[in-house]
Amino acid sequence: MPSIFPAGLLVGSNALQDAVSKGGSYETSRVITNYQGPFPAWSVAEDIKRRAESSQQGVPKGPGPAGRIELYSGKYYASCITGGMLACGLTHAAVTPMDLAKCRLQVDSTMYKGIIDAWSKIGRAEGIRGIYTGWGPTFFGYSAQGAFKYGGYEFFKKYYSDILGEDIASRWKTPIYLAASATAEFIADIALCPFEAVKVRMQTTIPPFARGTFPAISHVTAKEGVSGLYKGLYPLWGRQIPYTMMKFASFEKVVEMIYNYLPGQKSDYNKGAQTAVAFAGGYVAGILCAVVSHPADVMVSKLNASRLPGEAFGIATGRIYKQIGFMGLWNGLPVRIVMVGTLTGLQWMIYDSFKIIMGLPTTGGPTPVK
Repeated sequence: MPSIFPAGLLVGSNALQDAVSKGGSYETSRVITNYQGPFPAWSVAEDIKRRAESSQQGVPKGPGPAGRIELYSGKYYASCITGGMLACGLTHAAVTPMDLAKCRLQVDSTMYKGIIDAWSKIGRAEGIRGIYTGWGPTFFGYSAQGAFKYGGYEFFKKYYSDILGEDIASRWKTPIYLAASATAEFIADIALCPFEAVKVRMQTTIPPFARGTFPAISHVTAKEGVSGLYKGLYPLWGRQIPYTMMKFASFEKVVEMIYNYLPGQKSDYNKGAQTAVAFAGGYVAGILCAVVSHPADVMVSKLNASRLPGEAFGIATGRIYKQIGFMGLWNGLPVRIVMVGTLTGLQWMIYDSFKIIMGLPTTGGPTPVK
C-alpha cells in the first residue's frame, strides 16, 4: 500500500546510512541538515538529533523491553487504557475555551469575529466560568473515549497482526494501523456520544441550559429519552473514525520516519528525546486529522444544536447543508487546526510518558508479533 507521505522524506535516512557505511563517521550537517521537508516535525527531529549527539555520554537510555509488565498481558492493556484516559480527558478539558469558541462559530459564524473576540465577549458576559462552559462533559466524555480508543487500538493492532501472521503483518503495517484505529474508535464513540451531546448543547445555548454534566444528561433524557443523547452518533462516527484512522496511522508513520532519520536505534535515545518525538509526531498527525474530519465536526455541532425532535438523520443533515452550504462545512477550521494539532501532540506525549512510567516501550516501531 503506498505511503501517505512523499517518498523523498526518507532521503535523510538513506544518505546517513551511506555516509556511515563509507567512512565510519559522518558529517550530519553536510548530508541532511539543509533538507527542508514539508512537515514541521523535521525541525524538531533536527533538534533532537543535535541534543542526542551532544549528550550521548552518561545519558540513561530509553526504555527497553517491558520489565515490570508483560507485553500484551491484561496489565499491559490496563496500562494503555489508563494512559489513554489521562491523555484524552486532561487535554480536551484543558482546551475547553478554544472548543467553546469553535462550537459557537460553527453554529453561527457571525457571532464572533474570531477566537480572541469570542473569549473577550464571553468573559465580559459570563466571567471565567463562562469561558470554561462544558468542561465537565468534555472531561468525562473524552476520558471514557480515550480509554477505549488507546486501549482498543493496542488490542486490535496486536489482534489483526496475529490473524495475518508475522510476514504479512510486517508488509501491511499501515492497513493494520487503519483497521485497528477504526475498530477502536467505533466502540469509543458509543461511550463519548452522550457527553458530547450535552457538551455541545451547553456550549451553544446562551445561557447554558444546564451547568453540571449529570443534570444536563437528566434534562435531555427527561425531554427526549435516552435516544436524545445519541442523535449525533452517526455524524460523530463520521467525524471521529476518519480522524482516529489518520491520527494513529500518520503518527506511526511520522515517528518511524523520524527514527529512520536520526542516527542509531530508538532505544539509544533517552526518555526526554522519545517523548519529544511523540509530541512532534502527534502534532503533525493532529494537523492532518483536523482537515480530514472538520466537515463532520461542523455537522455534529449543528445537529446537536438544531436537530428537531423526531427528525430523521438524513432529513436533518440535508436541511442543515442547505442552510450553510459547502463553505459552511469549513467554519472554524483555522481554530480547530491549532487546537487539534496541539491536542494530539500533547495526547501522544502524555500517553507515551505514562507508558514509560509503567516500564513499557513507547509507541512506534515494528508491527507487534508473537
